[in-house]
Amino acid sequence: MAAAAANPARKRFIAFLGGWLERQQTFLDQLLCLVDLPSSENKAHQQRHLIEQVLCHYQQYFAEKALTAEEDVFVLFSPPWLSSFERTMLWLAGFKPSLVLRMVDSSVEDLTAEQAREMEAVKGETRREERELSETMARIQESVAAPPILALARRVGRLMDGEISSLDLAMETLKTAMLGVFESADGLRGLTVRKVVEVLSPEQTVKVLAAVAQFQLGIRRLGLQRDSQQQS
Repeated sequence: MAAAAANPARKRFIAFLGGWLERQQTFLDQLLCLVDLPSSENKAHQQRHLIEQVLCHYQQYFAEKALTAEEDVFVLFSPPWLSSFERTMLWLAGFKPSLVLRMVDSSVEDLTAEQAREMEAVKGETRREERELSETMARIQESVAAPPILALARRVGRLMDGEISSLDLAMETLKTAMLGVFESADGLRGLTVRKVVEVLSPEQTVKVLAAVAQFQLGIRRLGLQRDSQQQS
């Protein structure tokens, strides 16, 4: 973590994440309270208001990630602020969009026939986009492993001026490509959530948002515990 703090972009994101996770726990508590309340007109109003707040909360997270990416996109693909366990679940610098769809399957039991059809369509579109982005990332990784770039990277510290320029150009090209993948992946994550919210009722949406928050906070606690045990 000390190395991460040396980079201003990383330091800023780590500070942001601490507060963001505290607010995430607060929102989770509120979501769970709403799930348990009996149906009423007031409950429906509270649900819509809380959904807007939670979606805004996630938008803040995406916005801060975007700022960090502009300064250091590479760190987002293996973030030092996440536990080892959390990093095993990363897909292109974040959660896999289809994870939200699995949360719908596990937490919503009263989909109408029309909702079920719409969700199947969203699943198909999302998984197709995921495959395309994964293939794009694979091509980028293959280009990094290409002999000319690999040879230059292995000789860092022993390069002539022209070779340094070639390596700088290769790294800048890689950064641009990684930034494009990151932006597309985060765009797909946001789009998938919006589609789900459009299909579900407010009551169903509250259940899904609660399930997502429980999952995220749960794997973080477990991951930090595992890292602590390994270090002791």
